[in-house]
Amino acid sequence: MENIQKIIQDKILVLDGAMGTMIQQYKFTEEDYRGEQFKDFKISVKGNNDMLSITQPEAIKEIHKKYLEAGADIIETNTFSSTTIAMADYEMEDYVYELNYQSAKIAKEVADEFTAKNPDKPRFVAGSIGPTNRTASMSPDVNDPGFRAVTFEDLRVAYKQQAEALIDGGVDVLLVETVFDTLNAKAALFAIEEIKAERNIDIPIMLSGTITDASGRTLSGQTAEAFLISVSHIPLLSVGFNCALGASQLTPHLEVLAQKSDLGISAHPNAGLPNAFGEYDETPEMMANQIKEYLDKNLINIIGGCCGTTPAHIKAIADMVKDYKPRVVTSC
Repeated sequence: MENIQKIIQDKILVLDGAMGTMIQQYKFTEEDYRGEQFKDFKISVKGNNDMLSITQPEAIKEIHKKYLEAGADIIETNTFSSTTIAMADYEMEDYVYELNYQSAKIAKEVADEFTAKNPDKPRFVAGSIGPTNRTASMSPDVNDPGFRAVTFEDLRVAYKQQAEALIDGGVDVLLVETVFDTLNAKAALFAIEEIKAERNIDIPIMLSGTITDASGRTLSGQTAEAFLISVSHIPLLSVGFNCALGASQLTPHLEVLAQKSDLGISAHPNAGLPNAFGEYDETPEMMANQIKEYLDKNLINIIGGCCGTTPAHIKAIADMVKDYKPRVVTSC
């Protein structure tokens, strides 16, 4: 199979859409989440979407298939919260290896099936590594600005465990995503570099930050350019932004990255901004029309969707990007 570094030079790659949005459609109950393995678990686990890779693997497989059928080149594992730090909320720290390994295995199985059917369009699996629910560079306590709920070392250990399990499960790429605190991301990147050295492997890394509001900064206060500079010491396949904003609001920040970086540029925006009920109203056509601006300005190499996006959104995006050339990447 051609490697992703080569393909990114020749075509714009399409990433999948939201996992959570699709899971919600199944309306799983507490019992569904628990399945057989966790039927007597001590606390409520409803809402722990990552565990569905163990208890409802057919549903997760079906979601991956729908995105691949829609035209996605890359699907993400169902592991956004699969670190010991994030799983502490559900007292499921002991299952982190299994969560990541099973999620990777499921996604890889489906991707390989689609590649076998059409070898001219190889499909890849990105191991999703979320930001955790802690921040290393800011205090959660306004009365104690020096306090930290997590240390760099805590994060390094947690991310290393997650990344190792994802690699063991067969992912092609690691995606450190929705970065709101670059210090957290640096811990993840450091852990991945450690694994690469220990195992003598070279797995591509995608990095995606999140601009949290109209200030154009990440939650930890960095502009797009500052974010880029602070991670530029790590060899990356791509750098980009996802979540928090819709496609049109993301354009100026992608322009900064495209001007300042020789890496691949990725974007997976939300389907607009949430309405009063926390739902996303942008139709596939509306979203694709906004993404056309990225293409006309030659800003991107990888494009997908985040919150509120469905296979229909990904299909509209995939249909549009096939007529465009990717941004020229000189670092791969």
